[in-house]
Amino acid sequence: MTEIVEEKRPRDHYKASMEDGSLVMKPHCACGNPLDEEYFCEKCDKRCHCNEILCDSEATLELVQGYIKRSGQFAAFKAKLASEA
Repeated sequence: MTEIVEEKRPRDHYKASMEDGSLVMKPHCACGNPLDEEYFCEKCDKRCHCNEILCDSEATLELVQGYIKRSGQFAAFKAKLASEA
C-alpha cells in the first residue's frame, strides 16, 4: 500500500481575521507578499490563485468553516489556523 504524504509547502492564501465584528480576508502569495486586487505578485511575477484560508483564531476559523459549509462561493476553499500552516 502506498502512503500519501501531504507536502507542507507554502501556497497562495487568504489571511482571515475579524475586524469590528466583520470577517476580513486579505490575499497573499505563497512567498508571503500581499497581493493587489488582480491577485498579481510583483515579487514572483505571477498571478496567484488563493484556495486556502489561514485564520488568525479559533473563532475566525469556525466562522469561515461555516461559510464553507453553507455558501457555494466558499465551497472550493480549505481553512485552517495560521499557526498550523
